Order: sequence, then structure tokens, then C-alpha cells
Amino acid sequence: MSTALEELEAAALYLARSGPIKERLADAYRNHLALLNPEDLPAALRAQFRACHDALTRERPLRGEDAVRATVRKMSNHDADEVAGAVVRLFAAMAREALAHGVAADGALAAGAAPNGAHLNGLNGAHFNGLNGAHFNGLNGADPRPRNEVPQVVALYSAEA
Repeated sequence: MSTALEELEAAALYLARSGPIKERLADAYRNHLALLNPEDLPAALRAQFRACHDALTRERPLRGEDAVRATVRKMSNHDADEVAGAVVRLFAAMAREALAHGVAADGALAAGAAPNGAHLNGLNGAHFNGLNGAHFNGLNGADPRPRNEVPQVVALYSAEA
């Protein structure tokens, strides 16, 4: 069973892949966001999540399609970009919440609750600058040197693919 943080991370990774934004957005919703229960998110993020959900399921489907496909089909590319950005911001907010509360993606007490510069395990190899210099590190092995720049994080994800 995946945690809300893991599902949001996976949705953000779907959005970071190549391909038409509408397809990536629909896939991210179907495969990850649809699995989330708003009650699994911190109260401060539930409205943001519901707004993303509503933005992706507002249209009535035609025969043979679901509400997500119908909604994405009717969206402009600009609107799809905006919703995708909201999903990524939601993931970032959830990661910050996990750091602030010192809880890793697996629910264990994390090093983020430890003194400055500690490491917080929980995401598949991604590093995010957190509170007091903490870093999210993947579940897969020891913490390599911190990566502070977006191109380095993107390169890390593309190496997994």
C-alpha cells in the first residue's frame, strides 16, 4: 500500500515524462491521484487536492470514455499545464509537510526531526532541500551527496527510466 506522499511523487513523475501533456495528466490521475483519499492528506492540503480532482473530473463523459478523458479532451494545453503545475505544487507541499512533522513516506519517525543537516528517507532517490538543511533521500540505499539543482534531480529521475 502506497502512502499519499508516494502517490503524489509518482503522479509528479508521470507529469515529468515526455509526451503530450493531456495524456500525461490523464495517466497521472488514473494511476495515482485517483487512488488518494483526501483524508490521507494533511488538512491544509485537502482543498488543493480536491481542486485538482475537480479540475480533472468536471466534464460529462461520452460513451466509451471516463470523466477524466472527457475533461482532458476539452481542456486547452494551457489549462492542462496549469493543472499539472498544481499537482506538482501539491507534491512539493506534501513533502514539506512530511519534513515539518519529521515523518518519512513510510510513516516512520524521520531524521528531519533530528538536528540540522539530518537526512530524511522517503522518496525514490530524489533530494529536496528541506527545513534546517534536511534532505529527502530515496528508499534505495545510502544518501549520496545532496543535489540542490533541478537539472541534477531531473537527471536522477531520467537515469531510473
